[in-house]
Amino acid sequence: MIGYEKFGSGPEYVLVFHGWALDHTSFASVLPAVDGSAFTLAFVDCRGCGLSRDQSGDYTIEEIAKDAMLLADNLGWNQLHLIGHSMGGMVVQWIAAHQGSRVKSVVAVTPVPACGAPQMDEAAREGMRRMAESPEGLSMFFTRGTANRHNPAWAKSTAIGSLNSNRTEALQKYVNSWSQTNFVRKVMGSPVPIKVLVGEYDQTITAAAMQQTVLKWFAKAELEVLANAGHYPMIEIPINFASACQKYMLCHK
Repeated sequence: MIGYEKFGSGPEYVLVFHGWALDHTSFASVLPAVDGSAFTLAFVDCRGCGLSRDQSGDYTIEEIAKDAMLLADNLGWNQLHLIGHSMGGMVVQWIAAHQGSRVKSVVAVTPVPACGAPQMDEAAREGMRRMAESPEGLSMFFTRGTANRHNPAWAKSTAIGSLNSNRTEALQKYVNSWSQTNFVRKVMGSPVPIKVLVGEYDQTITAAAMQQTVLKWFAKAELEVLANAGHYPMIEIPINFASACQKYMLCHK
């Protein structure tokens, strides 16, 4: 069974997925703003990451999704909500496309769309794989994700934490998966309600990019641009992030 951290005891069940080069602790700052009497959340760690660091696998989007839904089965969660950040945002789209009857709502946070990243060539993927090998490389990645707006100490400490928590092999293989996976035909027209959250300073997962992808594919999709955030709103603006997620899920309980 994959590793996870559980929070809350409420009747609305939520699976939460971290992004690339992170783990479940990336949501730690959000917890004080979560209503634990309304929600029970399971913060999932993908294979090779965090509490699942020692679990090997294929390191694919489909594997993450299937592991998580097996966890939901073992927890007795038949109907649930999904929150996913970046790579995890692609995972929640996969679950909505393949097991949508179990999903009450989805919050996709600066998500990789279901088409992957077709603009990335092999040289770009190799560049990201190399980033996963050193604190300098990952620091650069996190700095870019926040549009170079924050103290460099944050990017450095996050990079070191990533290297300590995650297996390099897993991060490198996840690059291949989220960039090259494409299940647009499966997700097209999905009736699952989905809210897409993007940070106003995110230079890659922009509102315009989401309007051309996720918002076109899901029949019940809406978009919110979060002020004063880049690619990591759960870290940069945790209270606003928690409020946006909870408000949407409570509308679909």
